[in-house]
Amino acid sequence: MVSTHLSYDKQISRRKLMAVSIASSLPLIALSGCSPEAISFNSIDLTGAAYAKDFRLQDHNGNVRTLSDFREKIAVIFFGFTQCPDVCPTSMATMAEVKRLLGSKGSLLQVLFVTVDPERDTLPVLKEYMLNFDPAFLALRPELGELKSLAEHFKVYYKKIDGKTPTSYTMDHTAGKYIFDAKGNIRLFSRYGTEAAAIAQDIQKLL
Repeated sequence: MVSTHLSYDKQISRRKLMAVSIASSLPLIALSGCSPEAISFNSIDLTGAAYAKDFRLQDHNGNVRTLSDFREKIAVIFFGFTQCPDVCPTSMATMAEVKRLLGSKGSLLQVLFVTVDPERDTLPVLKEYMLNFDPAFLALRPELGELKSLAEHFKVYYKKIDGKTPTSYTMDHTAGKYIFDAKGNIRLFSRYGTEAAAIAQDIQKLL
């Protein structure tokens, strides 16, 4: 009888231990069940990057702009130049298509074209260039002396390639696009050639 009683006590103890173990694991299960899933983007996720924080540049209308001017919108920044034969017009046309795909949310997109060729890209030239794509797109023009530090801050590459004449040069430059969320934080880098539908999907997620 004694041995049977001890065996029964052991069974009770085991059940208590199991109950305590299960109970202690419940908060962890609950927390893991409530954790939001990580958002997957088509573009490269730069969330938390410590660069490309701001700028202070004149737009093609002559107004001084900073990144904070575009809070509550998704800002897409592209560095290029108006005499670019293919990459720049293709990229800007892609962004015009992105805006169309966003439909009623298209007004929440602000495309910013930053010239890496301020010598030839005057404000009137930049304004006319933007009209080829969307009247709401803005071109920004750094002074020649500002361009180097601006490019370094945004980790953008550019290089002047001499032509046959002093004015026939071209510009080699980074061809991707930086995408900022509605709080002005850098979030994504979209490679050149990414389809408009993929970029629109990313922007929908940020919205």
